[in-house]
Amino acid sequence: MSAKTHTHDGGHDDGHAGEHDGGHHDAPGHGTRRSYLIGFALSVVLTAIPFWLVIGGALGDKQVTALVIMGFALVQVIVHMIYFLHMNTRSEGGWNMMALIFTIVLVAIGLIGSLWVMHHMNLNMMPGMSTTETSAM
Repeated sequence: MSAKTHTHDGGHDDGHAGEHDGGHHDAPGHGTRRSYLIGFALSVVLTAIPFWLVIGGALGDKQVTALVIMGFALVQVIVHMIYFLHMNTRSEGGWNMMALIFTIVLVAIGLIGSLWVMHHMNLNMMPGMSTTETSAM
């Protein structure tokens, strides 16, 4: 015998009262068509602007352009997390946000530590050895 029981209207009662259309539309955290379209539009804009900055050479300096593109990339990651991954402080009792913060802390420690080690290795190279001499070896 099945664990599911038939209701009087011919449907199945699987313990999820109040859910319609398979339970996907009433579940918390799911976006609406409007929110997905807003997220898509923001993603397109946040991709088109850096593309235009590089193709058109609008900023002139390559380093400034790279920093601006990284800023746009960061904003686009946030847009994707909010509009497509539905991350906020309320979802999953706040555990999604805690996992995100933990990940950011670990990545920051890894990046900052790597840059610190490389910087100090560069400072502590043997005297008289420049990068041009080492590349000739």
